[in-house]
Order: sequence, then C-alpha cells, then structure tokens
Amino acid sequence: MLGKSGAVKVGVMLAMIMVQSAFLFGQAKKFTSEQYKADFTYFWKTIGEDYCYFDKKQTDWPKVPALYQAQLDSVTNRPQFVSLLERVFNELYDHHAGLNTNTPQSSRLVPSGTDVWVEFVNGKPMVLEVRSGLGAEKVGLRAGMEIVSVNDVPVQVALRPFLGKSLKTVDPEAQNFALRLLLGGNHVQPRKITVLDKGKRRIFYPDAPKMLLEDIRYPAKVESRIINGIGYIKINNCLFDNTLIPAFDSVLNSLEGTRALVLDLRETPSGGNTTVARAILGRFITKDQFYQKHELTAEERQYDVKRSWVEVVSPRGKAYEKPMAVLVGHWTGSVGEGITIAFDGLQRATTVGTRMAGLNGAIYSYQMPNTNIGFSFPVEKLFHVNGSPRETFTPAILVDFTKEPAAKTDLVLEKALAFLNGKGK
Repeated sequence: MLGKSGAVKVGVMLAMIMVQSAFLFGQAKKFTSEQYKADFTYFWKTIGEDYCYFDKKQTDWPKVPALYQAQLDSVTNRPQFVSLLERVFNELYDHHAGLNTNTPQSSRLVPSGTDVWVEFVNGKPMVLEVRSGLGAEKVGLRAGMEIVSVNDVPVQVALRPFLGKSLKTVDPEAQNFALRLLLGGNHVQPRKITVLDKGKRRIFYPDAPKMLLEDIRYPAKVESRIINGIGYIKINNCLFDNTLIPAFDSVLNSLEGTRALVLDLRETPSGGNTTVARAILGRFITKDQFYQKHELTAEERQYDVKRSWVEVVSPRGKAYEKPMAVLVGHWTGSVGEGITIAFDGLQRATTVGTRMAGLNGAIYSYQMPNTNIGFSFPVEKLFHVNGSPRETFTPAILVDFTKEPAAKTDLVLEKALAFLNGKGK
C-alpha cells in the first residue's frame, strides 16, 4: 500500500535496519544548511499531516520548529542532523516512531534493543519485567526493584533529555517513554544501574563483560517441543521474514498429534508483516473471519470523512483445532501484538503473560528528499475487533512479576500449561 509521497507502509520494525557504522557517517555526502532545513521541514510537515495519535498526546507540534530552530541552524553534518531528528521524535514519545538510521550515541530501540522494562508505579521508577537471556537478567536485575540512578545520575535528572520540549504537561506516558530510553542506554556506553531492592541499595552492570544487546542471536527462527502431550512453539523475532511461513508450517504439522498448543510470542519485539501474521492465524481457523480493525485518521483530518475498515483472515492448510494458549510479554511488539489480539478476537486462544510493548498503530515509511534519511511513524490506528485499541490490550491471564516470588522456572509458561491442563488461571 502506498502512502503520502510514495511512502510505503511497512510492518517491519526499524531495529533490523538501524545500525550504521561511524565510518559511513564519516564518508557521507556533504549537505548545505538549506538542504538540512528543507529536510527538517519535510519531516515536520509529514508527521504533522499523517501522524495518527496526536489526540492522546500532550505534544504541541506546531511549536516544534521554533523550539529547535537554533539547533537546526547549527547543524553542519549528518550525525548532528540525525541527533536533532531523534530529539524531535521524542516530542511524540512514541516507541513506534523513529529513523531508519542512528549514531553510536543514539538511544537503543524500545523494545527490540532493551533488556529491562520499566515504568513509574505510584511515582517510583520500577522494573516490571526483565528480558530472558540478556545482560540485565544475567547480572541479577529483577522485577520489583526500584531504579535509583543510571550511570550515577539520579533518575529524575537523567530522564530529562528524553522529554519533549513542546509538551503542555508531562503525562505518565511521556515519563515512561523517557524512563525506558534511559534504561535502554546507547550503543557505546556501558550501563551502571543502581536500584533499591527490599530497602537495600544494589549496583548492576548489565553490559559487562560485553554489551549483549548489540548482538542478539537466536538458535533458530522457530523452536518447538512437546511438554506432557502439549505442543510448544516459540517464534524468535522473525515475523518480518516470509520464510518463517514454511518453517512454521513444518513445525505445526509435526505437532498435529498433541492435545493442546502453546504459541510463544514473547521474543518478537521487532514486529513483522501482515502476510506472516495471516499465514500463522490461518492455520488455526476453518472459515473467513475478521481479525483486526484499521483507522486512517489523515483522511478524516483533511476531508472530515472518517475512513476505517476491518481486515479478514482466511483458513490456510489443515487447521489445528485443539485448545491453545498464546504467551506474550513486553517484548511482544507490533505485529506480534496484532497476532495476539487476533487470536483473542477470533476466540481461538487464551492469552497469558504481561502487558505487551503497547506499540501504537501501523507505521508508514518516508524518505527525506536531500539526505535520503528514512523515518517511520504510526499513520493507521489499529484495534481489536471489539473496538478497543491494540496498544491497551491486557492478556486474559495477567502475570505481574512484581508480585510473584523470584523463580528459576518460566512462570508464564507454567501458568499456560496449568490452564491447558484444566487447573484454572
């Protein structure tokens, strides 16, 4: 689907194309101040016309050019311009909006480039979940810990650079956005995280001896096994890869004889495309069904005519019709979230886990005319078939790690297996 100025709607999160080396920046073409300003204007106007979530933001977008004029005037090279655009994107405080390039000092992407999920709870910056297998978990960071400082800077001071300048008020969503960028860190500086744990101050170094977040790897696109007669399938961050479709089919076919199935989407932070999503969903239904609602706000803004539609998923291959549970967490992002709400709307599976990444809508991609820097942001709002926003979805069996005793077992999987075995929530 083509959007404004030939923009192509994409389902792949920016994580897969973000990192460019300092060498490339050093060899980049030189641009004039007028070219940078023209690209900035294109960037600002495009977002102003097409971004679909201004209605729930405290952002005063018309004020942005004046607020950043002095910084724009001082831009003389591409890295400076990228850094400026990143700061402007903070005005939206939207983890689903960003550039397709970065500098070594850029914040890591949330959720794909992070290993700890944090939010303010009763005014305190708390760890809600830790990503499996990466630095934060390895050094002992756990849900329920309160963040005191990052790299020896108190949280309330350290998060200020990530708060937009145009905000009428700093709402909880803006605070949480800034907090997550702060805890994610950048691509070159190791993090020192100080917490309060049961009243005691503790210090963690999640990027020592090396920064695992810079090279996340998986054993396979799809992992599977059988657990006491229940099939288990885990998808490892490849919902953007159409070759997942035959791989998924092969694994699902091998589990045909199981009495129930667990589909684990907890490691899908980089999003994907709807071809893969519909391919997966189509293996679990026997008739055409609605699975997701879209709303294009730019058309209503321009013509005062609302445009919305509901998308259909069709059966594909032999259907797996036995009971299902879908596992989700804060690293279930974008298309992973879409698959989850679809299973729920289709009444085909029980969802188990924490809240998801809460990424807003469907993103379109654009390219600046001079520097050719690409940028993406939500243009379509997305909804559960019941009309509720995708980003607000809560699993049927909600897990709160801050209220659970620390355990070496997989608590979310255990709860799903217990449910499928008829032992309740």
